[in-house]
Amino acid sequence: MDALTQLQQNDRLIRDFTASTLAAIPSQFSRLVYLASLRDLSSGRYEHAGLSSVYLEPAVQQCLEFCHGQIFERILETPLASQEGDLQESLSAMEGGLAKSIANWQRMDSYRFLIPADVPDYLKELFCSNLRVLLEILQQRCTPVR
Repeated sequence: MDALTQLQQNDRLIRDFTASTLAAIPSQFSRLVYLASLRDLSSGRYEHAGLSSVYLEPAVQQCLEFCHGQIFERILETPLASQEGDLQESLSAMEGGLAKSIANWQRMDSYRFLIPADVPDYLKELFCSNLRVLLEILQQRCTPVR
C-alpha cells in the first residue's frame, strides 16, 4: 500500500471513528476514559473489534493512538473551570455516582491510566496536578456542610 493510500485510509478511519463512536460520548473526559479503556496496559496496544474487522490493524492502532492524544491535548487546552464541569459530568455517569467515583479516583490515582503513552513528562505532571485539584474541588462540593 502506498503512502497516499495509507493516509487516505487513516483519514477515513479517524473520521468514521470520531463520527460514529466518539461523537456519541457526551464529555471530553468520558471520551478519554473510553479511549484509555481500549488500550491494553501491558502491551500498550489498542483493541477495537469493530474497527479491526473493517480496517487493517496498523491503521486501527494509529487511529486510536491519534484520537487518544488529541482528546488528551484538547482537555489540557480547556480552561480548568470547563474541565471541572466536564469531569463532573463524566464521573456522575459512572457506576456508583459522583461521590464514589471521586473517592476512588483520589484513593487509587485512577486518572493516571488516562494518559497516552508518548506524552512528555511535563504534560503528564500538568494533567495529574489538574486532576488532583479538580477532584478536590468536586469532593468539597459533594461533602455536606456541617
